[in-house]
Amino acid sequence: MNKKDPPLTIGRLAKAAKVNIETIRHYQRKTLIVEPEKPLNGFRHYPVTTIDELKFIKRAQQLGFSLKEIKQLLLLGEQHCHDVQQLAIEKRAIINRQISGLQTIQTALDQLIEKCYYDDTEKCSLIKTLSEQGFLED
Repeated sequence: MNKKDPPLTIGRLAKAAKVNIETIRHYQRKTLIVEPEKPLNGFRHYPVTTIDELKFIKRAQQLGFSLKEIKQLLLLGEQHCHDVQQLAIEKRAIINRQISGLQTIQTALDQLIEKCYYDDTEKCSLIKTLSEQGFLED
């Protein structure tokens, strides 16, 4: 941004970072980004660096980090690479467990769907199986 560019108001910031205004306000309430002081007459003006901060938050969310975890990453910053690495390792372990759980669900659904193809009774085998005690651990 140069001298000719208009001030970076919340609307312009949202557009530049490709988020909505409420997202910015939410991040401010969570203290992920700094809310500039409001002048007596006018709008808050955000530093250009806030665009990169918002993009960082969105990319971290895409990797599965929660806002609480992102706040930790921001607090640690670039000077604590080992600590950041540990957070990433923990996040990867959580995601691996989630993937394993989803694969179990997928296998169970595949089996239920397969049963439906060969079931010519009046009652739906999928509904019947889901109703049975012991299916996928109670």
